[in-house]
Amino acid sequence: MLAKGVTVGQAGVISVVDFGPFLDNSAKQQVADAIVQSFKDTGFVYLINHGLPQEKVDEMFGWSKRFFEQPADVKLLAPHPANGSHHRGYSAPGVEKVVRDVFDADELKKRRAKAPDVKESFESGREDDKLMPNIWLPDSVLPGFKEACIDFFWSCREIELSFLRALALGLAVSEDYFLQYHAAADNQLRLLHYPSVPVERLQNDEVTRIGAHTDFCTVTFLFQDNVGGLEVEDPNSTAPVEGAVVVNAGDFLQRWSNDTLRSTVHRVRAPPNLVTEDGMTPERYSIPYFCAADFNTIVDSVPSTYSAERPKKYKPISAAQYIMERLAANY
Repeated sequence: MLAKGVTVGQAGVISVVDFGPFLDNSAKQQVADAIVQSFKDTGFVYLINHGLPQEKVDEMFGWSKRFFEQPADVKLLAPHPANGSHHRGYSAPGVEKVVRDVFDADELKKRRAKAPDVKESFESGREDDKLMPNIWLPDSVLPGFKEACIDFFWSCREIELSFLRALALGLAVSEDYFLQYHAAADNQLRLLHYPSVPVERLQNDEVTRIGAHTDFCTVTFLFQDNVGGLEVEDPNSTAPVEGAVVVNAGDFLQRWSNDTLRSTVHRVRAPPNLVTEDGMTPERYSIPYFCAADFNTIVDSVPSTYSAERPKKYKPISAAQYIMERLAANY
């Protein structure tokens, strides 16, 4: 039985969990158990009262909109390298194609796999990352943008650390179990803009916003506007929850947990039941924060997820080896 106030409902198929009782120590185990159960059921959870002020989230969305409103030649002053393994800088619409089709029948899979992703993005990480250095606009262009991205990166880092403690507690290992493997903040902040496109083209799979895929790090935190369009495998639409952050398990965590937790296929399409006078979808903005284990560490299955009756399914692997292979495949 969950403590009152821990699980507060569902958004589509995803549980909504109040993270406040974990942060204030009033119901830590109950919150941890609710998160792990949601990750077992759907691979996703909505967190409310997660500790990041809404004003800071709104401010970052404001910076994101100002960046994407810049002319194309200005945004390309911080170009994403052609090599997909260096995930930093600006990518124009159609450059990246994220696909792992699972939702639909074979013919639809083939069509969606070919449809371009109509989105643009900007990515950044920690400033001292020598493996994947940041690529910024010149200092004279959009002053304050760089500082806002760095500040928001580290604000998200605080949520990550608290969430990893809860995840460990829910998996019956010590609270610092995952922290020891996430000491370097080898993470990625991504700003995403989905331009307005004809609803009919999305519905006919001539274009996609983001095709069916799984994330490949440990966990992803997703801040989104109120436009909607996120679908989790079945498919089921998931309505945005005001003030919440969506958290989902990545492929690396599924492997790490010996398939105890689910990395679920998801995509972004036209919002459900959308009716517009001009037949166009509204613009959509989102901010995912991808959290990876330290690239220089080797991880094995979480101790509580295997036994003589449930043996390990995977060999130890480094985050660097796993993630770099996946990043390069998207470009």
